[in-house]
Amino acid sequence: MKWTTPQSAAWDTMRPIRSVRARTSEWPTGTVIVPHSHPWCQLVYAIGGVTIVETPEGSWVVPPDRAVWVPAGITHCVRAARGGQNRSVYVTVEAAQTAGLPKGCKVVAVSPLTRELILEFGRRPDDYDEDGADGRLVRVLLDQIAALPAQPLHLPWPRDPRALAVARALEADPADGRPLEEWAREAGASARTLARAFRADCGLTFGQWRLRLRLLGALERLAAGEAVTAVAFDMGYDQPSAFIAMFRRLLGTTPGAYFR
Repeated sequence: MKWTTPQSAAWDTMRPIRSVRARTSEWPTGTVIVPHSHPWCQLVYAIGGVTIVETPEGSWVVPPDRAVWVPAGITHCVRAARGGQNRSVYVTVEAAQTAGLPKGCKVVAVSPLTRELILEFGRRPDDYDEDGADGRLVRVLLDQIAALPAQPLHLPWPRDPRALAVARALEADPADGRPLEEWAREAGASARTLARAFRADCGLTFGQWRLRLRLLGALERLAAGEAVTAVAFDMGYDQPSAFIAMFRRLLGTTPGAYFR
């Protein structure tokens, strides 16, 4: 992977001129922006490509027409799994609190109206008139961001070291379909202890966590143009139809329709 420092490093050390600002980024495939944090919130909107945002607590996958919300002060790393254009909207903590924006990271589906508002706001100068038409546009934009529906595109990592070892092994081989009991023996814990660790640390059962891992891994590869059949087999499904059924159940549509 290509490691870089944020292009906006100097700007990141300063308070925004206005309560909300926008920036466009072009990231080649494989680009990684090293772990960093900033004193304001950020909405990373994927216009094209697939972006992955990672924090110590988990990973968020952002395919096209989705966005991830990152609150202020959270250390995060950004990786371009598939190169493309991103539009970031930076919001001060005060403005985020006033608009009722989320207090934790989450991926949201970007509506057509919100997309146009983000693109239009990005054309405004940094020192736009907060008391004029541009300021009203910003207030509408924040209201729309606050109303965006969450997407199940977050993979939390367990804190328990035994559960984490299992999670990392599955990350390396998502197709490994061994039951929890076998994983527990390998990890040196009882199945009940391991199951409790996944529920307590991730808010998911072991089965739900593995399903989410496979979904997010599949999204990254499908967005890169890989065939559904190949991805389905590599994610541990015997038939592509079973994979498509899982995809539809979790995201409400088929892989082909999702990326259109």
